[in-house]
Amino acid sequence: TFYYFVRLCLDKILLQCVLQSRTLSGADAINALRPFYFAVHPDFFGQHPKEREVNENSLKRLNGYLENLQKPGFRSFKPTQLTFYVREREPNSSNVQESFSASGFRAVSFTLHTRDLLSTVLDILNSCSLSTEHVQSLSVNSQPHKEAKSTVNRPIKWDKTYYSFTGFKDPEEELEQAQRVETTLLSWLDYNEASAVIKLKKSLPLRKELERLKIELSHELQLSDIRWQRSWGIAHRCSQLHSLGRLVQQRPEILENVKGRTVVFTDRSGMSAAGHIMLGTMDVHHHWTKIFERLPNYYKLQKRLLLLEDRISQLLGGIQVIYIEELQPLMTLEEYFEALNSFYNKLRDSRLPFHPRSLRGLQMILESDRYAPSLHELGHFMIPTVCDPAALQWFIFAKAQEARENLKRKEEMMITEKELINTSTERFSLDRLYKEPSVSSAQMIDCCKRLLEESLPYLQGMHLCISHFYSVLQDGDLCIPWNWK
Repeated sequence: TFYYFVRLCLDKILLQCVLQSRTLSGADAINALRPFYFAVHPDFFGQHPKEREVNENSLKRLNGYLENLQKPGFRSFKPTQLTFYVREREPNSSNVQESFSASGFRAVSFTLHTRDLLSTVLDILNSCSLSTEHVQSLSVNSQPHKEAKSTVNRPIKWDKTYYSFTGFKDPEEELEQAQRVETTLLSWLDYNEASAVIKLKKSLPLRKELERLKIELSHELQLSDIRWQRSWGIAHRCSQLHSLGRLVQQRPEILENVKGRTVVFTDRSGMSAAGHIMLGTMDVHHHWTKIFERLPNYYKLQKRLLLLEDRISQLLGGIQVIYIEELQPLMTLEEYFEALNSFYNKLRDSRLPFHPRSLRGLQMILESDRYAPSLHELGHFMIPTVCDPAALQWFIFAKAQEARENLKRKEEMMITEKELINTSTERFSLDRLYKEPSVSSAQMIDCCKRLLEESLPYLQGMHLCISHFYSVLQDGDLCIPWNWK
């Protein structure tokens, strides 16, 4: 024990010396974060859709932060607050200062404000109570592909006895075990179909109640639609509609301005970039009331936003500025207006020589967490708000024809996707077949085509969701990955 204590102290001192004299490459950072990725990866949260979605969104923001750190000359950083649900290594190793669930994971929140990869990696690992000892085993210096000559930078591979002695789990061993366990669609359905049927039958009365409440409120308020941002359970959704119904009875006068609008139950209240009324599920009626009272001001800001989009379109040869809810982070109207205004001022000052209407028919979205422009497979340009105007002009000219071809292919794919969903629903006698927003049309088409080649009696009368993982939701919906085997 004494030897181990001395060894641990020396290792920590050595680590501090090493950290003062080196930086990490992008590949080294990813390698150093492997225990973290393994602890928070969404695929391990299949039975917990809310936590899985939180981790998915946080990973996207983290990857954007890490990507920006590696851009030469990029120093415009904003502190980034992240929340992750971290899988527990030891059942009895909880930290009383962190919030734990009874499901084997804990919620961890931290803010990134570092400007180099090494400090960021250490902050992430320390915030999640993960070991940083393995960081010193990385061979990182100004020439990462050459063998290090000094003893300090000599690669160290931890012996398996290290994990046995400390109680930590070997991330490489766990990852290999997870990869070896390959689930097939038929075996998974055979094992989970019975429990899904029981849950589905229990949820049927609530599903009817939800549909009734949604129709009544939509008719009474003359709403275009009522939606939910997250995959909340049916009971939770009914509760939210009951709350809105009570507010309508108590304060009918404040709901006069909602005609033709869409209400979205989400994490915060306000108006979304798409112009939908957002009602935060954690807010009380007082907060909702204030949102309805502010609607006239929101509508004025929305008109200014539409005008700003038109001006940007004119400066960029008629390209249409769009906001795609399924592909972009949820933004408030104020946040989106600020991003558009900043981008417009940069374009206006640069005076790019785009010929009027030369790019009509093309589409673009603004991205706040990217550095370089790109072309999405669906045909729209993804343009960073910090993009250099000259580089933007060259990129759009170079990719314009490919963008038009992608847009045309997108229309064809959407028609094919709809036909395959209808055919699959009828073939398997499904009550409902749908997909998660993160599943693309190409993935959905591939999934449905392969499903139609199978004989699946298990699916009759079920709700089937095409996702990225296997799961039975609390109301009996079956989730299967689009690339099932």
